[in-house]
Amino acid sequence: MFSGIIESVAKVAALRKEGGNLHITLASPVAGELKIDQSIAHNGVCLTVVELNEGHYTVTAIDETLQKSNLGLLKVGDEVNIERSMRPDALLDGHIVQGHVDMTARCVEVREADGSHIYRFEYEPGEGRITVEKGSVAVNGVSLTVVNSRDNGFEVAIIPYTWEHTNFHNFVPGTVVNIEFDIIGKYITKLMKNYQPCR
Repeated sequence: MFSGIIESVAKVAALRKEGGNLHITLASPVAGELKIDQSIAHNGVCLTVVELNEGHYTVTAIDETLQKSNLGLLKVGDEVNIERSMRPDALLDGHIVQGHVDMTARCVEVREADGSHIYRFEYEPGEGRITVEKGSVAVNGVSLTVVNSRDNGFEVAIIPYTWEHTNFHNFVPGTVVNIEFDIIGKYITKLMKNYQPCR
């Protein structure tokens, strides 16, 4: 489980295809603290460390992950938001993030607002793909508060610190991002679909 509070930004150092899998090697300041089999969220996608080298580590994304996320679009030199999994005794500073990306969305607008940045994202509507005003959503693994919620999109406001310390500073209209909708909202949607009123 993750909180959506990004630890740092890693840089893609190498990409290697093997069948339907993609091996992603990243340069990161926390590489020396990692261990094999450790879970780390990459742009919100939970992946397992499979190899360690000095200053670098490698994770593997399977074909289904590549289809549902933006990891298949990565290029060498791209920045990736990373977060190590939460410890049981840690404070939940963001919200409950599973590291299971639901889908991708597209950035359709970026505008400045007195030192902060407002981003608008759109996606294909569907079951469980919901946001609510002032609710939570994870965008590229970043825990954010929804504003201007719509059936096919939403906006978020990014403070300068988040803009500087995540890959949000690279977003432009057309950028594809990973979305994980709030787990509580997904469960409620499922329960309501199967709800049968008493007669």
